[in-house]
Amino acid sequence: MAFSLKPYLPKRFRGEEVVVPVVRLQGPIIAQSGPFRPTLSIGSVAPLLEKAFARKDAPAVAIAVNSPGGSPVQSRLIHKRIRDLAEEKQKDVLVFVEDVAASGGYMIACAGDEIIVDPSSIVGSIGVVSGGFGFVEAIHKLGIERRVHTAGQNKAVLDPFRPEKPEDVAHLLELQREVHATFIALVKERRGARLADDPNLFSGLFWAGTRGVELGLADRVGDLRGTLRERYGDKVKPQMIQAGRGLLGRRQVAGTAEAAPAFDAARVGAGLANGLAEVAEDRLLWARYGL
Repeated sequence: MAFSLKPYLPKRFRGEEVVVPVVRLQGPIIAQSGPFRPTLSIGSVAPLLEKAFARKDAPAVAIAVNSPGGSPVQSRLIHKRIRDLAEEKQKDVLVFVEDVAASGGYMIACAGDEIIVDPSSIVGSIGVVSGGFGFVEAIHKLGIERRVHTAGQNKAVLDPFRPEKPEDVAHLLELQREVHATFIALVKERRGARLADDPNLFSGLFWAGTRGVELGLADRVGDLRGTLRERYGDKVKPQMIQAGRGLLGRRQVAGTAEAAPAFDAARVGAGLANGLAEVAEDRLLWARYGL
């Protein structure tokens, strides 16, 4: 019998199929989700990441990102979990940006050892924003009196029904600067010398994919299937990692299962109103980037 080294070679050199797990991260990054609001959070993402990195024979894990951003805390937690698993399992991480990886979405993308974009992808928006509305004149016109009672003089700062105070705005801006500094440090740590010397890089501006490559925010233009074939051969097989299913075939959601409450018209109406508000809020996040 002829001796063969083939069984002892890495799979990529055996001419066999190479499987690369793919995790798709789609949506705004918000801690709380709902039936009207598919979002990203460490709770919803962690099981998918664990499953993807658990595949021992995979040379890398691919992550497709399509997010306009959201919570800086959840963004950083997802980023950190990806990096922790990559180091623990000794796997490369390839991030593929779809329509947008901006703000917190870009923070997640920075977990990749390589960031690949479409020429028209949106990347960047390295900044922090807070938004709201002021209803001071509206409640006066309606004859409504605002009553707020606190223990602690700063407990009701930036109340939308009372005039803004300069000291409250100053406190918020200082908080934003601290969060922004954390974001900048993370990007510099991950992208290093690849970043261009551009004064607008951390200003909150965002760019199309091709320009993002020139600025060092991404590494190259490409797509998932083409890049994987180029790296691992024609027999590479991207394997989409899906959430598990329950006994009734429904997608499981991270968290504690609760019994379905009895029908309550008032609760359904309130839920529908909240859901519409959430959809509108999420729509604004995407619309900021022309999407």
